[in-house]
Amino acid sequence: MKKNYRTEQEQFWAGGFGDEYIKRNMDPELLASNINFFAQILKNTRDVKSIMEYGAHIGWNLIAIRYLLPEVEFGAVEINKKAIDHLKKIKGVKAFHESILDFKIDKKRDFVFTKGVLIHINPEKLKDVYQLLYDSSSRYICLCEYYNPSPVSIPYRGQKDQLFKRDFAGEMLDAYKDLCLLDYGFAYHRDNNFSQDDITWFLMERALPQGEKK
Repeated sequence: MKKNYRTEQEQFWAGGFGDEYIKRNMDPELLASNINFFAQILKNTRDVKSIMEYGAHIGWNLIAIRYLLPEVEFGAVEINKKAIDHLKKIKGVKAFHESILDFKIDKKRDFVFTKGVLIHINPEKLKDVYQLLYDSSSRYICLCEYYNPSPVSIPYRGQKDQLFKRDFAGEMLDAYKDLCLLDYGFAYHRDNNFSQDDITWFLMERALPQGEKK
């Protein structure tokens, strides 16, 4: 039985296109690139014991992070059923088969992130997703997305209104005054050893409660 999602983007990724995306992203070489990618990000953090990924797909990001933080506890939210089946096979991952727009926070995590997910969210729902990221993080929020200084929609594999670029991190920093930018970086598709799909990442930190030390 098909679920009636609120946006066409949710239906797009929950259905056949999301299934095909799995086949295109089974390359083992992605693991090395992801380990390098997250090493650059996580070196700016400390005492991360729990992580939540929104839009975790088949878990390549979480598997990479496991090499860097072997004892960390993982949560993962994913809309596609076939991708969830892969996630459930990864030891130590609590997988939620839900849309990001429907997910109810079970608990806060130290480090919350997206990678190539906000670009596929209906722009009218972005504020809801920002609130989810903010509310579910006890300390760090990392956005790894395509960047553009102003909002723009571009064709995605022949489809309209399925990929949106903008300054996601800037919008969160403007909306939540206790967030500060710790670091940012860019991963280039022509990198000689660890290529990524031209993703820009932004690591933000929530202000700790008064009296607590970093």
